[in-house]
Amino acid sequence: MLDVEDLLANFTPPQPYTMEAADGAPTSPGVHVVLDRGTVVYVGYTGNLRNRLRQHLTGNRDSSVLHEQVGQLLDKPGHEASAVDIADWLGRREVRWQETDNPDGTKEALVLALKPRFNRQVPK
Repeated sequence: MLDVEDLLANFTPPQPYTMEAADGAPTSPGVHVVLDRGTVVYVGYTGNLRNRLRQHLTGNRDSSVLHEQVGQLLDKPGHEASAVDIADWLGRREVRWQETDNPDGTKEALVLALKPRFNRQVPK
């Protein structure tokens, strides 16, 4: 059985998920993971890692599944979590990424292996 560290062996070391981290990401295709106390809670893939990592932090619920899922976690009756609330929550988590020419396949394999809580659907 592969453990998380084996699966993420080719990813960057974990770092706080902040705009500084996003700004340091490459503009190449890749896969990114968000970790909560060492547990992968989200796997995403993109054609531009830097832009996508920024979008999760600054975007809205329509632009990012992660933003929407974290928002639902933080929503309270009568109060919808704001973009700032969501970015603050993400900022207390860690992010890692891997550049790859096959981000879609890499993401699918990780989602199937790790079953992250914020990935909405299991790939076919």
